[in-house]
Amino acid sequence: MIDVLRSGVFYLGYFAGVLASGIFLLPIAPFLPLARRYGLLNLYNHFLIRWFQLACGVRYDIQGRENLPNGPCVIQANHQCEWETVFLQVMMPPVCTVLKRELLRIPIFGWGLRLLRPISLDRSRPSRALKQVLSQGVERLNSGLSVLIFPEGTRVDPGVYKRYNKSGTIIACRAGVPVLPVAHNAGERWPGRHWVKRPGVLRVRIGAPITTVGKTPDTVIAEVEEWVEGQLREISDVPRPERPAAAKKAH
Repeated sequence: MIDVLRSGVFYLGYFAGVLASGIFLLPIAPFLPLARRYGLLNLYNHFLIRWFQLACGVRYDIQGRENLPNGPCVIQANHQCEWETVFLQVMMPPVCTVLKRELLRIPIFGWGLRLLRPISLDRSRPSRALKQVLSQGVERLNSGLSVLIFPEGTRVDPGVYKRYNKSGTIIACRAGVPVLPVAHNAGERWPGRHWVKRPGVLRVRIGAPITTVGKTPDTVIAEVEEWVEGQLREISDVPRPERPAAAKKAH
């Protein structure tokens, strides 16, 4: 019962923050340079991370910030819920996120996303979406933005394995930038398919950048998957399944 009450309080603050952002931040953002625009709109993300901690009894254990590179990179993280999409925006800004186009239609939230130069994909046209990621991803990296792309492609519940996609490592190899692997157990605290949040420790591990020089995208994504899955086995309260042998050989 206490988790239900905490979650209700959390969502009151959640929607109040969205409304305040729409009134006070969003009207200013279009008139700012891109870097300052990120700083302004990320105020809401900072608030949400802190509010989640206070309202829902969550403790953060974040390790590896010293591994953040100085230049642009491709961020590759497991995807369990909304929390990591918020955290990864403030972990190493400015970040261009690869996302589904439908998110841009959400009032206030989607309007703010549009101002941050995301790569929005039409998932009903996968071949076109892949070409878009490859062309726009390299362009964003060359312009100095890091790119966030979830290799699983969609949200995956804790304790479930989904094969990693190499589109993110392709653009990293083409642009000659490193890949930054990130692992977390956020879905255990913020379930992706249920509104009730759960107290406990939310663990994040930021790995050392993986160089792409002289490597193929297959080699790099295999390194990413090996590292992320290994970390998840250590930090997750929900046991990780063994990867299928076919998935291990595919890369």
